[in-house]
This record gives sequence, structure tokens and C-alpha cells, in this order.
Amino acid sequence: MATMDAAERLDRIKGGMYGVAVGDALGGTTEFMSAKEVQTAYGYLMEIIGGGVWRLEPGEVTDDTMMTLCVAEGIIERPDQPMEAIGERFLAWYRTNPKDIGNIIRTVFHKFEGNWFEAALLADLDMGQSGGNGSLMRCLPAALVYAKWEEVERVTRMQSRMTHYDPRCDEACIIYNRIAYRLLQGEALQPVVQQELIGTEYEDLLTSEPNCEPSGFVVHTFRWVAHLLLTSKDFSDVVQRAANLGGDSDTIGAIAGGLAGMHCGYGQIPKAYADKILIRERLDAAVEGLHALRRAE
Repeated sequence: MATMDAAERLDRIKGGMYGVAVGDALGGTTEFMSAKEVQTAYGYLMEIIGGGVWRLEPGEVTDDTMMTLCVAEGIIERPDQPMEAIGERFLAWYRTNPKDIGNIIRTVFHKFEGNWFEAALLADLDMGQSGGNGSLMRCLPAALVYAKWEEVERVTRMQSRMTHYDPRCDEACIIYNRIAYRLLQGEALQPVVQQELIGTEYEDLLTSEPNCEPSGFVVHTFRWVAHLLLTSKDFSDVVQRAANLGGDSDTIGAIAGGLAGMHCGYGQIPKAYADKILIRERLDAAVEGLHALRRAE
């Protein structure tokens, strides 16, 4: 395991946060399209151009990045007990009437009356399921802050259960953030992904491709994320392949992009991608806050 100094750690943290935003902004163009429709409309999408079902501005992000920022900023405010601070930011973001918000999360917000876990349970009972990818898409900041794995796991599960009652959601978040945690120790991406899949329902991805659509079901999403990380050659390849899948392409791109960005570091994310993101100032502030807390840890 390599020793990581403060400058490299900052580069990895910034790479993770920008990786989420780039994958989100690139994939937002093709969300809900089929792979064939993507190919007909764009050939092979490689640039952040906006548009799509949400009529995005080039470089505009969706709920994936915005809720990741809510988690990051809540942790920065109250690293010991961040749930209330995260929840306040969720609701403040919701009041901005965002273009894109998942049905499970919207239902939880409507059910919330002071207890997040209760609202998540009520939403699950109301909808008959809560196995979406909305907690996986935003969980990365927990792995960027805490030096002890026990704290990473605690906050990872907590932020997931605030909106997603289905245990498959926090299980996927735990696998994902264990990979992220190890990347911040200096380990290499693909060997870590391979090791963390062993003994899980995703282990078959070590030898085969996903046997599912790139949908918003957390198991399907994580299968595609793991496959992209195991088979792509670099950061650009990860986020471009995610975007060209169609389906829930912005979320798959954001989740896979977060780990790919951590692996390569911000300095290796193409400038044409990073500079395109419209909320760079807020991202940069979150990165600085996360890094300061990690140094204090």
C-alpha cells in the first residue's frame, strides 16, 4: 500500500467529487434513452453538451451531484452526527424545485415529519419498494472524510437509510465506500474492486458482463458501475461508456465517475470536462472542507 501525502490526498478527494459531477453532466444528456437511441442521436457521445430529457445547460448537473454535495456539506458542518445537517440540505435543495429527483426520494420528502428513518419506512410501504440507487449516488463523501473505517460505515449506512429502507441500498453503499476508502489509502482501483466483489451477489461480474438493463434499481446500477470500473481503460472511458448506455446513465456515470476520479486524481480528469461543470465554486468549497476534516482526522 502506497503512502499518500496531503497534496495527493487532496487530488484524490477532488477527483472523486469532480468525477461524480462529470459523470452526471455527461450522462444527463442520454438519461432514459436506449443505447440504440443514443447511437442514433449522438453516434458516440464524448462531450458534455447538455440537453436531454431535462433540457440541461452544458455542464449542468442533476440530483446525483447536488445530493452528494448535501451529504458532503452536512458532514462538514457536523462530522460527529451529520444526519440533521444533511437532512436540512436535502430539504433546502428540494425547495429549489430541481429538474431531476427520484420518486423514492420525493416520496420520503413528502412523508418526512421529523424522523428520516420513519419517513423512509413509510415511503417503502407506500411504494412497495425502495431499492433505488438514490443513496448510492450520493454516499461518496463519507469515505473521503473519516480516517477510521467504522466511522465511514456508520455514516454511509445512516445517509442511505435516511431515504432508502431497502437493505440492498446500504449494502451497495458499503461496498462502494469500502472501495473508495481503500483508494484513499493508495490502493489501485481494479484490484480493489475485484477483491470487494468476492463473496457478494456481484461476484459473477469478475467473469461476465451485467445481465440486466442499466436501470435505477440499485442492484442493476451497481452491476454496471462495477463492470465499467473493471473493464475501462481510464476516466474518460468510464464516463463515456456510462453515458452511451442510456437508461439511468447520469447516475451510473456519477457513481462510476466518483471512483474513477478518485483513482486518477483531479489532475488527470480532462480539463475540458472539469472546466465545463457549472457549480465548480460549490464543489471546490466542499472539497476543501472535506480535505480539512480528513487532515484533522
